[in-house]
Parts: sequence; structure tokens; C-alpha cells
Amino acid sequence: MKLKNHILTGIILLANFSAFAQYGSQKRADNLFNKFSFVNAVQVYHNLIEKDFNADYATRQLADSYAFMRNPDSAVVYYKKVVEQHNVPIAYYYNYAQALRGIKEYKESRVWMKRFKKAGGEINDERFLKDADFINSIFNAKQQYFLTKVNFNSKYSDFGAYEHDGLIYFASARNEGVSTKHVYGWNGEPFLDIYATEKNANDSIVDHKSKLKGSINSIFHDGPITITKDGKTIYFSRNNFNKNVLGKDEEGMTNLKIYKASLIEGAWTNIEELPFNSDAFSNGHPALNKDETKLYFASNMPGGFGGTDIYHVEINSNGSFGSPQNLGNVINTDKNERFPFINSEGVLFFASDGHPGLGLLDIFGTVLDKNNNIISVLNLGVPVNSSKDDFSFFMNEDGLSGYFASNRNGGVGSDDIYAYDRIPQLKIQGTITDITTNKPVPNAIVTLLDSNNNQIAHLETDENGQYEINIDRDSDYVLNIKKDDFIDDTRHVTSKGVENKVTSITEDFNLNRVIKVTPITEFYPIYFDFNRFDIRQDDTVELDRIVNLMMNVYPDMIIKIESHTDSRGSSQYNNKLSLDRANSTYKYLIDKGVDPNRITEYKGYGEQKLINDCDDTTNCTEEEHQLNRRTQFIVVKMK
Repeated sequence: MKLKNHILTGIILLANFSAFAQYGSQKRADNLFNKFSFVNAVQVYHNLIEKDFNADYATRQLADSYAFMRNPDSAVVYYKKVVEQHNVPIAYYYNYAQALRGIKEYKESRVWMKRFKKAGGEINDERFLKDADFINSIFNAKQQYFLTKVNFNSKYSDFGAYEHDGLIYFASARNEGVSTKHVYGWNGEPFLDIYATEKNANDSIVDHKSKLKGSINSIFHDGPITITKDGKTIYFSRNNFNKNVLGKDEEGMTNLKIYKASLIEGAWTNIEELPFNSDAFSNGHPALNKDETKLYFASNMPGGFGGTDIYHVEINSNGSFGSPQNLGNVINTDKNERFPFINSEGVLFFASDGHPGLGLLDIFGTVLDKNNNIISVLNLGVPVNSSKDDFSFFMNEDGLSGYFASNRNGGVGSDDIYAYDRIPQLKIQGTITDITTNKPVPNAIVTLLDSNNNQIAHLETDENGQYEINIDRDSDYVLNIKKDDFIDDTRHVTSKGVENKVTSITEDFNLNRVIKVTPITEFYPIYFDFNRFDIRQDDTVELDRIVNLMMNVYPDMIIKIESHTDSRGSSQYNNKLSLDRANSTYKYLIDKGVDPNRITEYKGYGEQKLINDCDDTTNCTEEEHQLNRRTQFIVVKMK
């Protein structure tokens, strides 16, 4: 017997571990997806589909991932599965249509585009039906980013926001509190300096006191910057000015160079010019990759594709630098590519006026293949991009927030910093407890169904009675909780109307234990006529027996009432009808003298809990349907 119990315990723990391992896999996949690491996300989504864990959601994410990887052949396969799902967001009709265009299935694409439009989708026919780049069309089919203005912009140019260790660093031409004014003749604004402000500071005043300490700021342009993880080394752009000498090229122009400095006792000192700079051309806008082995930057050095290109150099273990390497013509064009940024998954973002965009400089993300080669670029679309200059993109570790700069209309100064948030994954979570002891209920079975009763997830609560499932926004669901020796509980939940910034919905359950009673206290169901909720005369005998037992035999007994319908009629109508039956049953008992406090609840379940196979797909006799038109009485507590 002990051996059997150990085996059973092992099986339960293994199942519990497996469910939560899949939680982790889905979080990992979504995190990779948010950071544009689509090739790695694909592998995890495939695994989730194979294990049938939240498979509909994983299939949608997988289809989008293939689309962004410029793999329309695979994207079409999974979009086809997606559009067959019940209650799927109509945006996927559009995505499927665009993917079909990617494999030149134009006739079928038009069918799904019309279906998207008929379902209420808006289409700019002239733009999208002529657009040859189906990837960008899919990516921008729905808004990805939501903007908020930061509170420290000035009337001058502010850009290059970079968050590190609770501080936001940025370049600014503001000169409040400065006695000596140095003005840049090109635009009539003061020269740029590097500032830092606390991320959550309530005070929006950022003046000369917020400049970086030390010798990093000069009388000419300084910024933008990037900082090593340990916070001890900074790389920054500056006019060709070192040791109080302003360098110039043969035509008398001063170019940009990249420098680094060290943080010593709270001040940035030991300014060093990087060895691959030159008086003859500009290097600027430095950015580090995750492991700090490469420095990316923009340059107009000879040998590029035109304008400024994106380059990188290796940072060797001894601190020396390799030779600049051009990133190639997938990134660089004959115009200008600037302001590189590398996120935590090694994905490059940059600004360009050479790739198809909405205006002047637009911000683009890149897509990598399994060998980490850049295979395409994605325009981030509105509202990140506008008809003006949009540049200096930064993304936090979470992949869901960051900053960029723009000179679009409506700003405070010539260039302004904007904060963005991406819509985070929404999850439903909760704790299952014993209503009597208030202790957690581990290994309870949690089943999530969509509005058509299709199973989406099936898992067990952990040792703390907790569960967590990723869900879609703007959708309806049903949560069912089961546990041996407890009464099942079912609840309708919705994500409709949930604000974009909200990341979780909490649904806790208090389960009632099943009370094993003697035959005299077993209650039998009562039944109802078709489409009626009034108490039948032949059922008053059982109801009167219940009244007698509760009032005269078991005065401490507490019950609950559950009413049901057969499968005929709509789900919405049957839910209402079953609630009416529960109400009439409750009223009968109360009118006969039962204390209302001894009936914990009276609920209608519609056609959710049929006791036979008489659903909408089966022809049943009236007698078989009658068995489902019932009210049941459940003993919750009895001393």
C-alpha cells in the first residue's frame, strides 16, 4: 500500500511539474516574441502545440512568428489553422490574406480580405492591396505600441533616452541655469550635453544640476550614450574635441567621434577616444550588444553604401577593438541609417530614411534567422513612426517598454522623447482554497474553455493552490474547477474591456467539501417541464421532505441549489431559464420557513452539466431530455 501511495504521489508531482514547466515555456516564448527573437520563439511555440498547452494561442503566435521571419509558406500553414479556430480575432483574417499574397495566392487572399472587411475590419485598399511587402503589412495590422510623453522634455532638442539602474540618461540642448551660453550655429540651439534623471521622479525639472558629473560634457555636442552593465564604463558621441582641441577635416568641418569614460567616485573621467575614429569622417551613436563584445555605431566612413551606415567592431577581452565591419545591404541603403540599438535578445533596431517608411527618419527592427543572420527589417509603424523624424529607439529588458525621440507636431521642443508601452500578455490567475479551513487546495484540476466550450488549457494548481494561464484580450471564457472530495465550481470570466496596461485577471475560488451523508439526508432532484420554471405539483413532496429535514431533523444543515436545462435553445436563453428555476426552488423553500442563511447559493448552469449525451448533436427522446431539466440539492455542511 505504501509503495502504491508513493507511486501515486510521484505521478501527481510529475503532472504538476509538467504543467508549470509549460507555464514557463509559454512565458519564455512570449518574451522572445516581444523582443523580436522570432526564430527562438518558434521552437517553443511548436513544443507547446505538441503538448496541447494553450494550443490555439500558441498557433496564432507561431503563425505571426513565421510571417515576421519572411517565411510565408509556413505562415500560411498556421494561419489556415488559426482562421478555423472559434472566436478568433478578425485581425487574423487579414494576416492570413497577407500571407497568401506572400505565396502569390492572390485569388484566395482576396477572399479572406473581403471576409476581414465584412467582419468589421478597416482596409486601406489602395495602400495594402498594392503593397508588395506582406510582412510589414501584417506587423502593422494592429497597433503594437502606445505612447506617453515624458515629463522632462525641454523647449530644445531632447533625444537618446537610455535607461540604466533606475536612471534615464539622455542628450539635451537645454541650458537652464548655465551662465555661459554656447550656441550651435546650425540650428540656433545650445550644444548638446548628457543628462540623467531618476525614472520615477515626480519633479520634472531637469537643469544643469542633472548633467553627468565629471569631464564627460564639453562645450560642444555630447551624446547619445550607452553604458556597460556594471555601470562603470560609458561610450558616447562627441564632436571631435579632445584635450581642449577641436579637430577638423580637410574642408574645415568638425565630425563626430566615439569616446569612452570611466566612473570613478561618482564622476566620469579618463576620457579616451576610440582608435577607429578619424578626423576625416564621423562615427557616432554607440550601442553595446548584450554580452558587451560588440560596439555598434553609425558612420559615413568611405566604403559604405551611401550616407551613414551601421557598423560594428569587436571588443576584445583585453579591451582592444577590432576593425569596423559594415552590416551589409539588408540594413544599409544609399541613404542614412543611424542610432543603432541592440536589445537583450541580440535584435538590432535603427533609424533610416532609406527604407520604405512614413516620412523622414523611421525606426526599424530586424529579423534574424536561426544562425543569427539579419534577413529582413520591419518598419515599427504608427505611432512610433510619423511623417517626421523618428529615431534613437531604446527597449527595456522586458521587451514591452522603452523610449524613442521624434520631432513630430505636438511636442514641447524641436526633438522630444516619448515613452512607449507594448500591450503585455494577459493572464488569468488565482488561488483555490477550502472554504471551511481557508487553506490552499493543491492539485485541483483547472480547465479553461472558450465561449464555445472548446478546451483551451487543462492543468493542476501548485502546492499553494495557485494557477496561471495566458489568455487573449477581448474574449469570453469559462473556468471549471474540480477536486476530489470537493464540489465542482464553474465561473464565466471575460477579458473584454480590460485596459491595455493590465497584465492579469484574478479569479479565486473557495471550494466546498462534499459532505457524505446518511441515506435519510440524501436529496433527490426535482424536475421541470420543457421551457418552464414553475414547481410541478409532483415535486412538492420532495421539497417538503427537504424542508422537514432542514427544520426539524438537521437544524445545522447548510445546502446549495443548482438548476439545469436540457440542450435545446440557445446557451444564453438556457442560462436565464436555469437561473429562474433556481430562484423558484429557493423561493419555495424560504416560503416554507427555511432560513435563507442556510442556503449558500442558488445558481443556474444552463446546459453546461448534462447528465447524458443529449447535446445538440444527438437526437434524444423527451424522456431523455427530461433528465437534464432538473434542480439538485447539495449538502455543504452538516454537524
